[in-house]
Amino acid sequence: MRKVWAGVGIGAGLCLGLLGLLFVGVYVAAGSIAGTARGTVGLAQGSVPEQYQGLVAKWGNLCPALNPAILAAQLYTESNWNPRAVSPADARGIAQFIPETWAGHAIDGNGDGKRDIWDPADAIPSAAAYDCDLAQYIKNVPGDLTDNMLASYNAGSYAVIKAGGIPPYNETQGYVKSIRSLEKSFARPVGRVAPSQQAAGAIYFAQEKLGTPYLWGGDGTPEDNGRFDCSGLTKAAYATVGIELPRVANDQWNAGPHPKRDELLPGDLVFYATDLKDPRTIHHVGLYVGGGYMIHAPRTGAVIRFEKIDSQPDYIGATRVTTDGAKALPRRGAV
Repeated sequence: MRKVWAGVGIGAGLCLGLLGLLFVGVYVAAGSIAGTARGTVGLAQGSVPEQYQGLVAKWGNLCPALNPAILAAQLYTESNWNPRAVSPADARGIAQFIPETWAGHAIDGNGDGKRDIWDPADAIPSAAAYDCDLAQYIKNVPGDLTDNMLASYNAGSYAVIKAGGIPPYNETQGYVKSIRSLEKSFARPVGRVAPSQQAAGAIYFAQEKLGTPYLWGGDGTPEDNGRFDCSGLTKAAYATVGIELPRVANDQWNAGPHPKRDELLPGDLVFYATDLKDPRTIHHVGLYVGGGYMIHAPRTGAVIRFEKIDSQPDYIGATRVTTDGAKALPRRGAV
């Protein structure tokens, strides 16, 4: 339960006075923070459910064309970490294998003498092994080996060999771009995360909604009388700067890389979860404005307001929204 901020009117005035300085800080930082350094790819804290972290970290390093963040991006895209997922095409399990593909490429990842398509301890290693098999098939094709591997996963290795690289299929080109964009969300940052150029516009929209009553499921439409819930507010705020976020808070989590707590900048989305080791349990999101405060739509009976990000104990992390990151997210529909 969130504690109402005493003196919200005075505090809001102070925060509004600081916002101009905060906006300037975003753009100053954009020119002064160095890009991410190259190095061994690890997983960002909280990006992968705890029960799968060890498998993804281990098998994501199976071959040079693969890394844990790419493997995580694929699994997230395919099933959202659901080991019982079944697609309309009968793709099954956390890695969404078609039974025929499973029969030819599955491995016994946990050494129990079985290859179980429903067991993540087999399916995750099998997904990594399949990726690496594809990379081996197309190793002599010009271009980036990882990009070609992902294109082979989507369109088949023959299509990549025939095209001499990523085939000219919209679906395949989109798949490669999406996975490489989502890779940044799952990879542990090395150095500081680049600032957002859209932060000021998103915050400006949100501050204009201060005092608006909360509405569960609210998108701010006339039918909703201009009211929002938490993720409806963040979605609408970023829509004003040309970035389309998913509707649900836990789907917004992967819309960009995850800065550390002490590296938060205005415009970052800050998230809260019932299980801090599992991002699928994210239940709330706010828009960070600096100084330890966010703008958010807290709950039924409350209004959109400024509040400290430490006003509740279940902070799981933050996301620095990017255009490519948002575009790469699977659109699963509101739940």
